[in-house]
Amino acid sequence: MSDDRDSTPHTPAPGAPPAPPAGPPDTVRPGGGPLSGVRVVELAGIGPAPMAALTLAELGADVVRVDRPVPSPVTDGLDRGRRSVVVDLKHPRGAEAVLRLAERADVLIEAYRPGVAERLGVGPGEALRRNPRLVYARMTGWGQSGPRASTAGHDINYLSLTGALSAIGRAGGPPQVPVNLLGDFGGGSMYLLVGILSALHHAGATGEGQVVDAAIVDGVTHLASMVWAQRRHHGWRDERGTNLLDTGRPFYDVYETSDGGWFAVGALEPQFYARLVELLELPGWAGGQYDPERWPAMREAFAAAFASRTRAEWERVFEGSDACASPVLDWAEAVRDPHLAARGTHDRVDGGDVPAPAPRFSATPTTTAAAPGPVGADGERVLADWAVRGAAELLADGALRRGACPPG
Repeated sequence: MSDDRDSTPHTPAPGAPPAPPAGPPDTVRPGGGPLSGVRVVELAGIGPAPMAALTLAELGADVVRVDRPVPSPVTDGLDRGRRSVVVDLKHPRGAEAVLRLAERADVLIEAYRPGVAERLGVGPGEALRRNPRLVYARMTGWGQSGPRASTAGHDINYLSLTGALSAIGRAGGPPQVPVNLLGDFGGGSMYLLVGILSALHHAGATGEGQVVDAAIVDGVTHLASMVWAQRRHHGWRDERGTNLLDTGRPFYDVYETSDGGWFAVGALEPQFYARLVELLELPGWAGGQYDPERWPAMREAFAAAFASRTRAEWERVFEGSDACASPVLDWAEAVRDPHLAARGTHDRVDGGDVPAPAPRFSATPTTTAAAPGPVGADGERVLADWAVRGAAELLADGALRRGACPPG
């Protein structure tokens, strides 16, 4: 999305400050991608908002991360691909520094508790007054409203209210915690990105910005649309471990191999199930796939078969088949998997393995985000590249720090 504010002035909102002076043409950072030319201000945080910002950077956006003068002791390592400026929001002109950046941005991302951005002077009201085209994207767990909106929480708490956590686990056992992929990043980051990209499309077509309220509880609930439909129309039970896709069926489960490895089985369709029992050498189970009375004995037969060989042996048996059976790899093994390696699903950055950008584009290829530089090292360069109004003034009075901050 190109930034045409220098060439196509908009009508300022009543009481708005003068428009920033026209600066040099937009700087498009190397690497391209479908979002080349889009400018994003990210107010530093942890979890789903940084993941969304990382994704935007890998899609080609110029993402500037506004870091605090004192680094947070909690880090998630998701700060690749951004330029860093340091702003002290407790400084008398700290909020003004952020708002000057927002004047030149297409998107601002914040993940504070409701009301905090407003108290700091960088809330959506002021930001959109300065820049009516801005997409002001807010990421929280509970949302901007509701009885729990101002309370603390983490992924596990948000999942617990949606029904999703209660559905994960085996029959008769406790709910199982799915790392923080389902809440923070599935219901959080991905829905924040959907909101940002949708609002960017609207702003490009109409010149009208807006606030995006992305809440993990909302995203996870929407992500579970199929389960909600199954509950209404196809008899999905709330008792975990008793349904088609939650280990309630022996042909959709995991089985231990003789060497302590695991194999995943997802042979739902009859033709795939037929191939599964053929390769397991269990011809007696070719019929009755969906006969509930046979499932306990079927599960025992599958478990005994998988326990008779190592994981590697079963990999050779199922290789290239349509049995929907695959080894359960750990993180290190996934990097070496021949299929993932052939697709380049992982990349190397700063000596370590990282996921490659997804999805893939034929006309606007993406680039894996680079390792972060020193915190605050990009302040002067960002002010110049974005032609930020009153840049020298912001640097002179210390509202935006000049140069990198010492670590720790």
